[in-house]
Amino acid sequence: MFQPLPINAVGVAVKFELKARANRALREKKRLSRLLEFTLNGRTRVDAVADNVLLLDYLREKAGLTGTKTGCDGGECGACTVLIDDKPVLSCLTLASVARGRRVDTIEALGHDGKLSALQRGFHEKLGSQCGYCTPGFIMASAGLLRKNPRPSEAEIIEALGSNICRCTGYVKIIEAVQYAATLHAQGVSP
Repeated sequence: MFQPLPINAVGVAVKFELKARANRALREKKRLSRLLEFTLNGRTRVDAVADNVLLLDYLREKAGLTGTKTGCDGGECGACTVLIDDKPVLSCLTLASVARGRRVDTIEALGHDGKLSALQRGFHEKLGSQCGYCTPGFIMASAGLLRKNPRPSEAEIIEALGSNICRCTGYVKIIEAVQYAATLHAQGVSP
């Protein structure tokens, strides 16, 4: 049979719950007060960022850089690809805190003084994009490749773009765009 707790025991339980809530709130406050300092598209940024914020959300919501796209939210499509220290990273799977002290480049970092980068020109001139939604991810994955290997073979291009999905094309034009960009890059145009 159910027996009610004595009044004193209820008071202790309530006190314990209130203390637990206060501790959780303090931990949450500490988590929100961490500073994230890194270089974003060539400029130093310092922001208070929660430990559980994804890089994709930070870039789009806090930094206002909407060129990086939300696709699958599960690391399967590559639309959210950015470069961290010249290496392609899926920002939908990467915590913003990973960028601390590092260099992050987004699609907005490419092209200078109103001129398209080699990859942007390649995708434009060789019709490497159709609807354009996946294009920033493909361009950033390709930029990571060209920064590491300025003269990639077709097989190396295919391997570098293996984490990116385009639902509109058959990839032939995308590969041609990257090959053309590599040629432009060899002529001195930044990737």
